[in-house]
Amino acid sequence: MNDWIKPSWPAPLNVQALFTTRSGGMSSGPYASFNLGDHVGDKPHFVKQNRVKLRRALPGEPRWLNQLHGSTPVWVDNNMITLKGDAALSRTCNVVCAVLTADCLPVFLCDEAGTVAGIVHAGWRGLLSGVIERAVKEMRKGDSRIMAYLGPAIGPNFFEVGEDVRHAFIKQDKESVPAFAPHNEDNSKKWFANIFLLARQRLAAIDVTEVYSNDECTYSNPEKFFSYRRDGNTGRMAGLIWLTK
Repeated sequence: MNDWIKPSWPAPLNVQALFTTRSGGMSSGPYASFNLGDHVGDKPHFVKQNRVKLRRALPGEPRWLNQLHGSTPVWVDNNMITLKGDAALSRTCNVVCAVLTADCLPVFLCDEAGTVAGIVHAGWRGLLSGVIERAVKEMRKGDSRIMAYLGPAIGPNFFEVGEDVRHAFIKQDKESVPAFAPHNEDNSKKWFANIFLLARQRLAAIDVTEVYSNDECTYSNPEKFFSYRRDGNTGRMAGLIWLTK
């Protein structure tokens, strides 16, 4: 049995989603055990076996992206090749949108009618460059309402950033101030960032008000989640979403 997470949100019944954890796979060492990242130094045959296991739980092969920590949304409906971008979108049944994370925030998206689904890979760079806004703009048709679920990511007590990052967010939006708490250990102008709050603020600014999350922290739960900030050399988990008939 695996302990994969099914988002708890009132999405339409034809919208399916899940987030993998680190348990139940073949990888060993820092990648133990269900690593899905093929770019982190893990043995390729272990990654392949893990992805085969994942595929058995899905209606199709995940449309993996070459993620760039940027703001490019990609429609993956008719593409089986690896595409460059940080958000995968689809209007086609059984096309599985996927992103890989190990602290960055996976943002699951769909409309209330169940006609479009997508998932965003949102680190601080992606948030700052507008990856959520661009993905939602692509997904919207007319007055369609979009809802969101924020998956596991590094928590606000561990996500340390510099003054430059804080300043960049506040320069864009003064409402970002409460998303940063001072680091009390030294005087190096370090801050703790709340990536969940930053995402909620950006969603609210584009009228996405139905936002759900358990705010699970990847950094503080090493048994369940990979964390790049915690371990450096580590595996990757997958956030996946797709439409059914």
